[in-house]
Amino acid sequence: MTVHVREMAEADIEAVSAIRVRGWQAAYAGIVPRTYLDAMTVDADAARRREWFSRPGRESQDLVALGERGPVGWICFGPVRGGTDGPGRAGEVYALYVAPDLTGRGIGRGLLDEAHARMGGRGFEASALWVLRDNGRARRFYERAGYHVDGAAQEDVYDGVTLTEVRYTRAL
Repeated sequence: MTVHVREMAEADIEAVSAIRVRGWQAAYAGIVPRTYLDAMTVDADAARRREWFSRPGRESQDLVALGERGPVGWICFGPVRGGTDGPGRAGEVYALYVAPDLTGRGIGRGLLDEAHARMGGRGFEASALWVLRDNGRARRFYERAGYHVDGAAQEDVYDGVTLTEVRYTRAL
């Protein structure tokens, strides 16, 4: 599948929110409580994304992958949150989602490669990201892209269920 990666525009917000919500519901089924996933809506996500997108001085960058039907993938990245205990100046991939019916076709890798290039261009020497420990598919994807678990972990609570995220890092 041929895709083109470009900066996300405000007009992409609805499509990106659909990709994100459907991505969560597909990728985290059996990991995140069904009640949490079922409560997610594209409209609510789009409202939060509009607020975030219009925030003055935000340091994050959003890219979309465009296919024949418009946006089919999205990545958001920027400076590492909460400081870093890793090597050099680090960036962070905050989110990466591809339309669930198009996973496994290189779209996510194309977005990730472009984000790495742009992070390097901003002077970042390394990239970090967080993955739910039980999300084996995502973990394999990031490991194939050169990331490795660095030993850091954090917990998040979803509808009363505590889930562990592990941090991955790689040099740029």
